[in-house]
Formats: sequence, C-alpha cells, structure tokens
Amino acid sequence: MHGELQELGRAVKQAQYRQHRALDSALSAIGTTLAQWDALRAISRSPGSSARELAAATFQTEQAFGTLVGRLAAQDLVERRPGHGRRIEHHLTPLGEQVLAVGHKVADEVLADCFSALPDADRATLLDLLQRLTAERDT
Repeated sequence: MHGELQELGRAVKQAQYRQHRALDSALSAIGTTLAQWDALRAISRSPGSSARELAAATFQTEQAFGTLVGRLAAQDLVERRPGHGRRIEHHLTPLGEQVLAVGHKVADEVLADCFSALPDADRATLLDLLQRLTAERDT
C-alpha cells in the first residue's frame, strides 16, 4: 500500500517539476520567470492586495514575495501604492499587463504540450480529482 502511495506522490511531483521547468524555460524567452509571471497573475486577479495576501496566493513566504515584488517594481511591471493604514497595495503597470498577456499565451502553449498525452476527458478527470484533493485540504 505505502509503495503505491509513494509512487503516486512521486508521479504528481514529477509531472509538476516537468511542467515548471518547461514553463520557466519558455517564459525566460520573453524575459520573465515562472515566479515573476505567477506574481503578476496573482496581482492581476486581486489588484490592491497586500504582500501577505499575494505571498499566500503564490505559495511563498512574505519575505520571498517582498524580494520578488521589489524586482518587479524595479522593472516597472508592478506599482506599490499606500493603502489603508500601513497597508501597501500592489497593482500591475501597463508594462506588467503586457508581460502577463504574453505569458498567458506562452503558458497556454506549454501546458497544452505538457498535457497532450491525455485526451480531453482524462484531463477533465485529472482536474476534478486534484481539485477534490486540494479542496479537502484547504477547508
């Protein structure tokens, strides 16, 4: 039993690792990284969010996200604005919006390739199974 579960865990990790490597490689061709593009996506989904909220959304520590967003701000991709109290809000700049849009196209191509071995029905089943696993853990 434990051998099968460990094999399942390793297969999920291996698929994720391959996907991340392929995405990072393709995104580097447009001048960004997977971590940067993921941060841009998170900010785009929730403009005005704090570093704490965005760090959680991108599975990073607040300190790591702060370092990352500092690089994004230096590249004029993200703007940090004062919010209520001591809160700092994060927003995409027009250039950040452009990088995000190009990144979406790149990611769509890479992910289509990563999942090309699975027919549509199998991809839908895999998505459903993974969502059930993560929903169970997140509640």
